[in-house]
Amino acid sequence: MAKRKDHGESPDDQHTFDESSSAESSSDDDTNMLDVEFEWFDPQPEHDFQGLKTLLRQLFDADAQLFDLSALTDLILAQPLLGSTVKVEGNETDPYAFLTVLNLHEHKDKEIVKSLIDYITRLTSGNSNLSPLMDLLKLDSKACIGLLLSERLINIPSEVVPPMYKMLLEEISWALEEQEPYSFTHYLVLSKTYKEVSSQLDQEVGTSSKKRKKQKMASGQRSDSSEFHFHPEDEVLQRHASAYGGFDYLKQEAQGHSDSKRAFQDLGIKPQGHLILIEKDRFQPAVREMEEYFHQS
Repeated sequence: MAKRKDHGESPDDQHTFDESSSAESSSDDDTNMLDVEFEWFDPQPEHDFQGLKTLLRQLFDADAQLFDLSALTDLILAQPLLGSTVKVEGNETDPYAFLTVLNLHEHKDKEIVKSLIDYITRLTSGNSNLSPLMDLLKLDSKACIGLLLSERLINIPSEVVPPMYKMLLEEISWALEEQEPYSFTHYLVLSKTYKEVSSQLDQEVGTSSKKRKKQKMASGQRSDSSEFHFHPEDEVLQRHASAYGGFDYLKQEAQGHSDSKRAFQDLGIKPQGHLILIEKDRFQPAVREMEEYFHQS
């Protein structure tokens, strides 16, 4: 069995979070409290395959069908001493969150990595915000890019993320002492954002003109470029980035799909992909700021 991860904090304050939700009942003061103890583990091939594959499908969203997610999951699990999973009921359960890094140069001959590089190259082509990434992806480039993949189930608190990044830095340091191929010049975060869009569903079912006007005003208060992060930690990482930018998924969902992603609000949600490029020397300060940010919030 894998050894439970230890990231240098006392047992009393490192794993327990309060999940609170307001109950729509007879009293506004009724609150459901749930104490959840999270544990960090190394990736485990015998336990984590299906859970990681599900999280990868969620991360790539509409473009997940472009990739062999089984092969990608196998590659992640092939480096069990690098990266972390987060669980709540012991090592033999499915992960609720994960973080890993893949060496795009070291694995460039693997089909799944070829497809990832081709995908990123297509996304950066013509995107001025991501133009620095184009030269780094060329075959004759001296750059060594670590592709950071991280995802978690909805409602898993962001506070589980900084420990995974802190442990990843330590694991990379240990790997370099063993002459393993993790001497990155850059880190590339593949993540997600979303935009709020006017509902198509309400128009189809004959929403009142008053409500449509309200929706239009709400969407008009935000510019077309307004993006919101699914992962709050990305806001911190961007502050240390040499380049970042969003992109529409190559596989577009059917009209009205954004309405399936709304809950108790007038506007629908349109997910988008997001890339954040961080130079090696800026990665550790970014992780440090991330820890401070979530410690204060």
